[in-house]
Amino acid sequence: MISILIPCFDYNAYPLVSILEKQALMLKIDFEIICIDDGSFSSKNDVNQKINLLTNSKFIESKKNIGRIKNRLLLAEKSQYEWLIFLDVDTLPNEDNFLKNYINQLNKGMMIIGGCIYKEPENENFSLRYKFGKLREEINSNIRNKNPYKYISSCNFMCKRNVLIDVLSSIKTISYGNDYVFGSLLKKMGVDIKHIDNPVLIDNIDENQIFIKKTHNALDNLIYSYKNKIIKKHSISILWAYIILDNLLLRNIFVKITDLFKSILSKNLHSKDPNLFLFDLYRLNYLCKINNA
Repeated sequence: MISILIPCFDYNAYPLVSILEKQALMLKIDFEIICIDDGSFSSKNDVNQKINLLTNSKFIESKKNIGRIKNRLLLAEKSQYEWLIFLDVDTLPNEDNFLKNYINQLNKGMMIIGGCIYKEPENENFSLRYKFGKLREEINSNIRNKNPYKYISSCNFMCKRNVLIDVLSSIKTISYGNDYVFGSLLKKMGVDIKHIDNPVLIDNIDENQIFIKKTHNALDNLIYSYKNKIIKKHSISILWAYIILDNLLLRNIFVKITDLFKSILSKNLHSKDPNLFLFDLYRLNYLCKINNA
């Protein structure tokens, strides 16, 4: 029936797996849950070993770090069922019918994306990641379905096994931010996507500085994938903006102007209430610069 796959790195996956096991048993379906730690050698894996005691559940420790994409591909290859549910390890189902909601969508699309919701952090050091997630990622399915390849989130989705293996095998970059590439390849390969409101709760978010660093990695991947024709223009807003500046020969001028406000941008992004338009300017500035490097 279904394989539930959880990529892990230095995280206690047991609470998530135990919730999913209970839901699957209530549905009386054929299932398996596989969690693979990507070579973290974390002490948390001592707790994760308890996953092997749960019904049809398995925890595997990789002996070396192979990266986010290859770890997901390994999970898919080890699965036995036609349909796969992928969940990030730092998420939790938002309701008791989480698995049932996905089961009800079997064969109604090649990929079903459930979405996510964000828990507001108490510390303002997490303000940028929270606001970006809340306003740019926590989107109702009615809106997401109008532009299905734009709103791709790999933290919570169901997909046919053969389709996912084909897509993951096509992704060569291994760093943060591969949702850009993921969405473009899904569109290129004609994968039928349906968005539903079956979210996971995300409450383990990055601090501002870490999120900015990961954003740099994502933009590095984006420009590499675009320049090497792995992806085309797609529906990535920041890439469209970059292409317009490049076509009008305005990239260098844009960089010089936005550099004048660099300290203002940085201060705002680390503030209690960061402005996402300023964050977009910051990201576009970085994207233009790395192409000049």
